[in-house]
Amino acid sequence: MTNQKKGMLWMIIATFFFSLMGSFVKIGATHFSSVELVFYRSFISLLFLFIYIVISQEELKTPHLRKQIDRGVVGFLSLAFFFYAIAHLNLGSAMTLNYTSPIFLGFFLPFISHQKIKKSILMCTIIGFIGALLILDPHGEWQSWFAGLVGLISGIGAALAYIHVIQLSKLNEPDWRTVFYFTLVSTVGSGLWISFNDCQKLVWDDMWILIPLGLSATIAQIAMTRAYRLGNTLVIGALSYLTIVFSGVISLLYFNETMRIEDLIGASLIILSGAIASNISLKSRIN
Repeated sequence: MTNQKKGMLWMIIATFFFSLMGSFVKIGATHFSSVELVFYRSFISLLFLFIYIVISQEELKTPHLRKQIDRGVVGFLSLAFFFYAIAHLNLGSAMTLNYTSPIFLGFFLPFISHQKIKKSILMCTIIGFIGALLILDPHGEWQSWFAGLVGLISGIGAALAYIHVIQLSKLNEPDWRTVFYFTLVSTVGSGLWISFNDCQKLVWDDMWILIPLGLSATIAQIAMTRAYRLGNTLVIGALSYLTIVFSGVISLLYFNETMRIEDLIGASLIILSGAIASNISLKSRIN
């Protein structure tokens, strides 16, 4: 299996677990504030990673500490905005706004990494976004303009975070180390934030929400980081829209939401655009 195909497979895994994370955030938002959920998500992920590091005897010290911290800060802010959007919008609308990140990624890359972008791949990314809008039909939720704006900013932040991930990958930073520093910064940042506010009392019954939230986020982050290391940037970005498809399925099964014809058309556009973009990239070898 080529690195390109491995990258695509890792991104599919990442999108599935990101959709699980979003579902647990939605459930947890009835009990906790957005920043509290960021803290528990980050702290639990940090614990899982620390156990892995101890067992594997990995080296935590990094020669690129500044870049790791920069990625952590951008990722933390994006995550906080994303969780706020999930808490105040329906899950579909929040996912749509956050997953504008591949489109912003396509616009940012030429200015930051000097990559040449084919119009055909960029067009596939836009088609994928149109498909996402058809699935989620977010117009009614946009009446809450502030939450919508926050969700859109989370998408911009996610794109910037992905660029940091790409740069760290090129510096041969291990996937787990990049995720570790991100969760460390997010834990410290959200911990300081909630220390100045009243917090919901934690009870044992909350663990069924918080532990899967942290675990799914950890798996998704590692898989996403590895995907961007191995695959073509814009192809991986296009595949990230599958999170919305998985979220729709979970919403149908768990939240008892029915699928409309627009949902099916949108899902088809997302999958088709991702497949075409992948084919173009493999033929032209854009890396």
